[in-house]
Amino acid sequence: MDEQLAARAAAAIMPTYGRQPVHFVRGEGAHLFDAAGRRYVDCMAGISMINVGHCHPRVVEAIQRQAGQLINVSNLYYTEPQIQLAEWITANSFGEKVFFCNSGAEAAEGALKLSRKAGEGTRTEVVALDDGFHGRTFGALSLTGQPGKQEPFLPLVSGVHHVDRDDVEGLEMAVNERTCAIFLEIVQGEIGVKPVSDALIRRARELADETGALLVIDEIQTGLARTGPLFAYEDAGIRPDVMCLAKSLGGGVPIGAVVAAPEYADVLQPGDHGSTFAGSPLACAAGLAACEVLADPALQEHVRAMGRRLLDGLEALVADGLAAEARGRGLMCAIDLEKMQAEQCVSGLLAEGFLGNNTSARTVRFLPPLVIGQDDIDALLDALRRVLTALG
Repeated sequence: MDEQLAARAAAAIMPTYGRQPVHFVRGEGAHLFDAAGRRYVDCMAGISMINVGHCHPRVVEAIQRQAGQLINVSNLYYTEPQIQLAEWITANSFGEKVFFCNSGAEAAEGALKLSRKAGEGTRTEVVALDDGFHGRTFGALSLTGQPGKQEPFLPLVSGVHHVDRDDVEGLEMAVNERTCAIFLEIVQGEIGVKPVSDALIRRARELADETGALLVIDEIQTGLARTGPLFAYEDAGIRPDVMCLAKSLGGGVPIGAVVAAPEYADVLQPGDHGSTFAGSPLACAAGLAACEVLADPALQEHVRAMGRRLLDGLEALVADGLAAEARGRGLMCAIDLEKMQAEQCVSGLLAEGFLGNNTSARTVRFLPPLVIGQDDIDALLDALRRVLTALG
């Protein structure tokens, strides 16, 4: 790592990230290359942002073509790429209409506003889950059930109540006639890949139907084939009222979306919400190319197969006493360590040429590009075994 580069970054960029000591200059598929030309296996995909892999040829071509025609013109006018991407999303999901934004946090904010307006002033409260993560802007942070992220910025948006991901009875007590929305992820990614119980997901759907609240599913990390199907709610066997998308939606280009079922497709009217940069021709062209790649059933089956291989390997580490627990859905996996050594584990993997991240002092998460191959999965597991053995 170039120490001069790190010093320049420290002098010019706010210290909001704990960066790994590596400087990447190029990416291809599941691999990244540093300034010295060393190849790394990317097992994070930009935190599930590069599901199609780095510089996928179809995404690159779409960006190049669109950049030479029209980059942005605002939402005061019509553009074909925005309409095409919205049509693709609605054709491949439960939704009827889409609001485009620039990030996952913005998608959560938009879904919150839609839910509040649908509540017509009498339903103003929201129920979300402990340990969930929906973003860092004020509304999204209020939904995020992680006190450590919230405390420096209190007070937040009022009327948000949190329940445990397995506490069906607690959910029943929290949802009432004042509830405008229930927000949840199918798998809680930011806390270390922890699936929400099927019983709670099904009961959330029933409670939303009984009370008139909206069921909002945050698919920002799980969506677009990360867990196997195009959307994780498909395996859960429910239909959301609203869905939040972002991360991999743009193939690496910033874009987010709020997707609404027919009953709520026209809740937001002119003047209710907006975004200057959202849904640009450039982002939507990249997004359409990425989505068409991710919709391939063969790729989705590859995700299931590689996910099983990765999780089986992680569970073998548990069986051998090198880790405490392994969890996963598709190519969304994590291990808990016996000791608080996750940061050292990530550093050890980096030295071996593999990228992961520690979501807590004991948890290491893996979110590789969905195009990752068997050889890279096996090499990751071998490297992880070496690192954990060395840590003792």
